[in-house]
Amino acid sequence: MAAASAGGLTLYHSATAVPSSDAQAWSAAGEPSRDGAQPAQRNQQLQGAPDAATGAKGGGSGAGSTPGTKSTPSPKSTTSAAGTPSAQSTPSAPAAKTLSYEFQWQENYYFCGPAATRIALSARGAQQSQSQVAQSLGTTVNGTNSADDTTRALNALTNGSFYKSHFIRTQAASQADADQLRADVVHAVSNGYAVVANIAGSATDNDGNDHSYPGGHFLTVVGYSDDGQNVTIADPADARGVGRYTMSTVRLAHWIALRGYSA
Repeated sequence: MAAASAGGLTLYHSATAVPSSDAQAWSAAGEPSRDGAQPAQRNQQLQGAPDAATGAKGGGSGAGSTPGTKSTPSPKSTTSAAGTPSAQSTPSAPAAKTLSYEFQWQENYYFCGPAATRIALSARGAQQSQSQVAQSLGTTVNGTNSADDTTRALNALTNGSFYKSHFIRTQAASQADADQLRADVVHAVSNGYAVVANIAGSATDNDGNDHSYPGGHFLTVVGYSDDGQNVTIADPADARGVGRYTMSTVRLAHWIALRGYSA
């Protein structure tokens, strides 16, 4: 991996997969608290081939379950009434893919929505500031309301209509919910779009690290592996100070339960 700095931005380029053991190389100065990240000391451009994964409630200003077994994505949709079901993953979708994106820590305790949305926008080449994204989201000191807001802002700021809102409306995600999330992630990422998820509670990543946001949080799914069985997450308030980890899609579905995602 080679790194170069320009104007305070650290660029990472890799021609091969970046193993999870290298995650500390992405750590920014200072460690964000669990209630909200400290202002970023620097931003990061993360670019690599698909990760080799090892290893789950409106709005957020920041209960785990056990991984599920591999299953075929369900055709059933859990989209909002305003949205339409996303297209399912196609046979041509790769078994693993990680997007290139620019990572930023959230700038204050209630900017998780703007930061996660901005990370997703950077995968499309957009360069809005978190404050500009916050204006589009309608973010206040109380946070960002729901996945409907991230869907609206993502479409507006990309001048498109790719994103739809999807909700898991039960306390715990069903297998059908997990299958739908898997299909939506594969479809979005394989087409060059990151997924923004609204979560709450606690979940454990594939390395055994716990991530807890009892008041709610937004984060970005920037990749997947194992045909969508695992996802790569960019977390703008990761308390470890790394900002990137992998998790089973089933665990992420439970983390989203009672909330939603934009894909």
